[in-house]
Amino acid sequence: MLARTLRLVAFATAILVCSGPDVSGATQQAQQRRAGRDVRQDTRQDSRHTKHDCRAANQQSNAHCRQDKRQTKQQGRQTARDIKY
Repeated sequence: MLARTLRLVAFATAILVCSGPDVSGATQQAQQRRAGRDVRQDTRQDSRHTKHDCRAANQQSNAHCRQDKRQTKQQGRQTARDIKY
């Protein structure tokens, strides 16, 4: 009787373990989100440098420097989307 109960408990435990959520998928998704966030943060810094360098060189109007900054940020967002999805 005890052996049968132990087998039943072991079988039930095995079913619960096998039917649990897929943790590796969640971990991979978290890593992708983190990588995307890191890219966006780096992009923000790069876009600031782009605008600062543009204004320091005084080669273009402020509006054009803003466009360069926006374009840099948009490219970074697209890179983050490519990582995430």
